[in-house]
Amino acid sequence: MERYMRQVGLDEVLPRAARADLTLVRYAPGATICTQGDAAHALRFLVSGKIRVSHTSAAGKRLVLSFKQPLDLIGDIEYVQRTPYLNTVEAVTTVEMLVISFEALARHATEDVIWLNYLLTEITRKFERKSQSMSFNLFYPVDVRLASYLLSMTPETKTLGSTVDELTDIADLIGTSYRHVNRTLKRFVEEGLIERDRRSITVLDRNRLIEVAGESIYE
Repeated sequence: MERYMRQVGLDEVLPRAARADLTLVRYAPGATICTQGDAAHALRFLVSGKIRVSHTSAAGKRLVLSFKQPLDLIGDIEYVQRTPYLNTVEAVTTVEMLVISFEALARHATEDVIWLNYLLTEITRKFERKSQSMSFNLFYPVDVRLASYLLSMTPETKTLGSTVDELTDIADLIGTSYRHVNRTLKRFVEEGLIERDRRSITVLDRNRLIEVAGESIYE
């Protein structure tokens, strides 16, 4: 746990008195970390793995909002506003998180200026990334958005999932239809950018994908 604290910089911003209340929690792939509408009680720091953040409408339609990798905070807005969880968060891979209760933060960190500045910075950064993502979906064609997504999801490995559910998630995230994603993937295959079967997509030519994307923002 000390290693993770140093790795993500918590040892420099979290008050020493609060560190004893931190726990390291591991989630298996597919596990639900928190559920939209449930009472929020803890702040989580994603230090290992990848998570999916989604929101369900009143009509029951699920929208994938983002995929996140370290470092990211879950529960920061809920901590500040004291609201139930705004979204559902699930583990995509094996995930490790540093977890601290709101109660412990209230006891040890409410008046700590360094901690409060850190929290404000992270929340501001989160909204900035969301704004960039929404603008990107509005102004760029699907091939650019999909290439950007593929690049962002394969920083260390060349392969990612290609099941119907996974492609539906991709379509939701980049703001298009499942069919349009399918058509664009087929074109990428024909152009030699990727290889694809029913279960996976493999990036073959990262440099040419970068040329298509121009920039990669789905981080």
